[in-house]
Amino acid sequence: KYISFQASNPGQFENDSDVLWQRGHVPDTMVYHGRVGINTDAPDEALVVCGNAKVMGRLMHPSDSRAKQNIREVDTNEQLRRIAQIKLVEYDYKPEFASVMGINNT
Repeated sequence: KYISFQASNPGQFENDSDVLWQRGHVPDTMVYHGRVGINTDAPDEALVVCGNAKVMGRLMHPSDSRAKQNIREVDTNEQLRRIAQIKLVEYDYKPEFASVMGINNT
C-alpha cells in the first residue's frame, strides 16, 4: 500500500517551492524530499498531521510482530528488576508548544 497525494493540477507546480515534489517511480505516487505538514506550516518530523487521520489499511511499524523473528518469552523476574531501575518523570508542556499543538491541559 502506498500513501498518495493528488493535487488539483497533477504534474504541474504553482511556485518554485513545489519543485521538491516529484512523481514517484511507483504509479500514482509523489515523492517529497523534506518534512510534510498537514494543518501545520512548521512540521518538526518527516510527517506531522495536526488533526485526525483516517487509515483505510494497515500501518506497519518496526515494533510490529510481522517484522520480527525469534520471538520468545523472557525471565519476568529479571525484567521486573530492570523496570524498577527506570527513572520516571513528570512534566508540563511549554505554553508555546501546547498552543501550536492544540493541547489545552499542559
